[in-house]
Amino acid sequence: MKVIDMHCDTIGGMFMGSQKGRPEQHIAKNDMNIDLEKMRQGDYMAQCFAMFVPYSVENPFETCMGMIDRFYEEMDAHQDVIGIAKNYDDLVKNQKEGKMSAILTIEEGGVTKGNLAYLRDFYRLGVRMITLNWNFVNGVGHPNFTMPEDKSQKPDFKTPNTKDGLTPYGIEMVKEMNRLGIIIDVSHLSDAGFYDVLKYTTGPFVASHSNARAVCPHVRNLTDDMIRELAKRGGVTGINYCADFLREAKEGEKNFSYIADMVKHIQHIVEVGGIDCVGLGSDFDGIEQNLEMKDASYLPQLAQALKDAGFSEEDIEKIFYKNVLRVFKEVTK
Repeated sequence: MKVIDMHCDTIGGMFMGSQKGRPEQHIAKNDMNIDLEKMRQGDYMAQCFAMFVPYSVENPFETCMGMIDRFYEEMDAHQDVIGIAKNYDDLVKNQKEGKMSAILTIEEGGVTKGNLAYLRDFYRLGVRMITLNWNFVNGVGHPNFTMPEDKSQKPDFKTPNTKDGLTPYGIEMVKEMNRLGIIIDVSHLSDAGFYDVLKYTTGPFVASHSNARAVCPHVRNLTDDMIRELAKRGGVTGINYCADFLREAKEGEKNFSYIADMVKHIQHIVEVGGIDCVGLGSDFDGIEQNLEMKDASYLPQLAQALKDAGFSEEDIEKIFYKNVLRVFKEVTK
């Protein structure tokens, strides 16, 4: 079963690890969740590699540029195995040539520094999806929770931000992303921001790594109304493997990511929005390692679990890659 995963933090993890003097990791083979060998074992068609830039770093723009350089260095070294894809045609071409595809994405719209020229330059570098914000206010939009300045305090993960949406620059940015053919990603965005994206854009967009709030009441997940609106627009939400977004842990219990909970979220999203609005967005190498599905090679276990739950082969293909492939066909140029 082919796989397209809309989100991982692997390249960012490699880059930041090198910056901190940790042992070098490379995409061919490593001890992370994703490498080329694990992707082959999982039958991957494509992986979206997010340049995850915490907005708290000293220079987010320079950090992002360094990550993009690392992305190209890693992929260029293995062109016989994986090819960079900038649109649907590239994905199909790589598949026909027996290669997997790497898609360059950014997780933190603030790296554009409030300047649409930088957005266009990122497009020229091959970026084809941007998560508008992470967990900080960034000049583009607002997160659904704010990281407290006092590190001893925990963020409020239950109360969504229904007031603060896109900034004036954020509105211009999503319009320009529409024009360029960059997929808009609303994961991490406030509830108000989600509805601003609906208001000011046309065509499909995604929540690359978000689950169903009705199944797990975390503000990072989508409400049923959001799922329905996303489906109407032709968009897709990618199932996030993070335990805290899959299930509520009991008091004093250490949470764990179970495949069965992924199936529950998929079932609910399909019930609310239909089979065409759900995909995969692992968040591999950006989440805790309390995972039943330990790495990219474990995807066949999820396929089997969906089959056991009554999903047809056609349904599983849509969830695993066809829905996301359709969005790339409709949006990217």
